[in-house]
Amino acid sequence: MGKPRLSTIAFLLYCLSAAANAASEAPRPRGVGPEFAKFYKDGDSFTCISNPTVKLDISRLNDDYCDCPDGSDEPGTSACSYLSPLSPPQPSELGKGQFNETPALPGYYCKNKGHLPSYVPFTAVNDGICDYELCCDGSDEYDGVGGIKCEDRCAKIGKEWRKQDEARLKSLGAANKRRRELVTEAARLKKEVEDRIQTLHTQIQGADIKVQALEKNLEDIERQEKGRVIKGAGKGGKLTVLMTLAKERIAELVESLTRVRGERDEARNRVKELEEILKKFKEEYNPNFNDEGVKRAVKAWEDYAAQERPGPDGAHDRDLEEILKPDSENGINWEEYEEGEQSDVDVLYKFEEYLPEPLRNWVDQKLRDLRIMLIENGILADPHDTNSPESKAVADARQQLNTARSELDTDRNELQRHQEDLDKDYGPEGVFRALKGQCVEQDSGEYTYEFCWMDKTTQKSKKGGGHTGMGNFARIEKIVVDEDLPPDGKGLGSGERYVLQFENGQHCWNGPNRSTQVILACAEKDEIWKIVEEEKCVYRMEVGSPAVCEGKMNGVKQVSPAHNEL
Repeated sequence: MGKPRLSTIAFLLYCLSAAANAASEAPRPRGVGPEFAKFYKDGDSFTCISNPTVKLDISRLNDDYCDCPDGSDEPGTSACSYLSPLSPPQPSELGKGQFNETPALPGYYCKNKGHLPSYVPFTAVNDGICDYELCCDGSDEYDGVGGIKCEDRCAKIGKEWRKQDEARLKSLGAANKRRRELVTEAARLKKEVEDRIQTLHTQIQGADIKVQALEKNLEDIERQEKGRVIKGAGKGGKLTVLMTLAKERIAELVESLTRVRGERDEARNRVKELEEILKKFKEEYNPNFNDEGVKRAVKAWEDYAAQERPGPDGAHDRDLEEILKPDSENGINWEEYEEGEQSDVDVLYKFEEYLPEPLRNWVDQKLRDLRIMLIENGILADPHDTNSPESKAVADARQQLNTARSELDTDRNELQRHQEDLDKDYGPEGVFRALKGQCVEQDSGEYTYEFCWMDKTTQKSKKGGGHTGMGNFARIEKIVVDEDLPPDGKGLGSGERYVLQFENGQHCWNGPNRSTQVILACAEKDEIWKIVEEEKCVYRMEVGSPAVCEGKMNGVKQVSPAHNEL
């Protein structure tokens, strides 16, 4: 045999110690728990726990008559079961002289050797029912009312409970491991957001400087362009005006000709298709079938086919192709005409070209500055008015500036989103961040319900049709619940629970917008346990997840050795 485990040795030592202590102390009256034993040590008399002014002879303990106002003289009978069970005092508060008509004891104490000790309500003592879920040793039915005798099943129940408890602890270990993984993943994702925020700050600083530089560049180019005479529609000499009008008119005619040619080709194809249908009809019809309508149709086709028609004119099509070529392929160079004509003002301002280069540069700059000054002071007309298109240099500079501004706005919006995400509540240790967007589904009757972390809840009909939004994530809250766990442990149990509130879902006919309260409890994996509609279009969803397992599994009670009388 291998060496006994340390936990086994400790357990055996505890049992020996408990047995020695039990042998040295007077036996407790029936129904008294170990935490209340100190009130029953006197072998001659008994003082009511919550009413120390009332003293009784020891013979009146468990005599099936309620003498103490708090019922403490009947720990092993149902004589005082009529007392209110609300808010019984704690052992540390008892014996201080206050008068209290609520029971001083939590119930009838069952030792349940081989399993966990427990209390049963005084109303269940000697009621003829074996309450094995609380009193597996059957000691609450010691009088055998109605001939009922409850056997001691603690060995069997305790063995099964320990088996289940081992499975629960194993599941708890897996859940805690999964939660640690989620916390690590959430921290990594948060770090990514923080790093991205830092990068965006740097990008925004650089983009801001770039925008300022491009604004200055556009301003300089626009100022320089004011010193040039810009030719365009309605400006410059008559040839420029005529050239612009001709260019626009030719473009319109080419577009119309292209459309007409397409319509012609489509009509040709349709005629050809119809001719094929009629030709096949003539070849396949039965001349012996005496149908005047068919005969007339065949005769009409024969007359139509006998007519001579000119075929497509290839030369005409080639002419069309030539006309529809781009201007550059037709030998028209519009830029040549745009650059070829100069107004008198252009010639006047280019006289510096005849000067030596150093003097020419100086005069050129001075003349441009003079023109700009005259324009800005309203002496000369500004060639860049609203009816004149921008020059390519100005258009390019403006496009660069707009692109840089757009990139800057994009970075700022992304920074705001990440900052809001960083400040958002993602639950304990930010663990829900690792689950954001992940969804869990559960079939329930004619619907499938879907819960998506930090996103939305949805009701999907199995009979087809659209999905119904039950709410969008709004916030995280905490509530205290006190519910009995089902046998499979898939429930809320008792204690403080995290709640995800989902609001502003799809509008409910003749009611409010749908909303869902998702209450979370510890489980080994994400799963929806229960969905109920508490009010019209107000839903409650119970969900298990390892994300909320903070050291103990939902429903697993930690029983101290002092309370475990094995």
